[in-house]
Amino acid sequence: MFKYLLENQTSERLIFRKLEESDFGEWLPFYDDPKSTQYWEGLPSDPIEAARSQFDRVFERYENDLGGMNALISKETGELVGICGLLVQTVDDIEELEIGYSILPQFWLQGYAFEGAQKCKEFAFENNFADSLISIIHVDNVPSQKVAQKNGMRLDKTTTYKHNPVHIFRVNRG
Repeated sequence: MFKYLLENQTSERLIFRKLEESDFGEWLPFYDDPKSTQYWEGLPSDPIEAARSQFDRVFERYENDLGGMNALISKETGELVGICGLLVQTVDDIEELEIGYSILPQFWLQGYAFEGAQKCKEFAFENNFADSLISIIHVDNVPSQKVAQKNGMRLDKTTTYKHNPVHIFRVNRG
């Protein structure tokens, strides 16, 4: 169970663990900053409601072994810096394994998204979870696209996902 979670994995600066209900308060500033969600249509406008909806989805994924976001904890400070993980997604009727990442605004532009995404890629390929991985990124979300490209991903196609125009970035097993 939970084969896609990176529990107890580490990277240079991060510890990966399951997201816990007690992380909710620390995660809330993500939704308080309008820049965090400016690209995604259809999210609740109330930050607490949006965060609750995301947490509910994370825990539902855990229960159904569909992967899920891991809490990214700073080794140095013990703070939650973001969430990142491997997610089973269906895009254009094809089941894929996605690398997803979101970083708290106060930790933006410090390389945490790339560090987390890179660890997810390595973990997925080392464990033979898939021959390729994707990241689903809104067409206007250039910062996330840059993370995907730095992680060795290339633009595979443009489509619609959950009523949003998205680029599908893909990386194949080496």
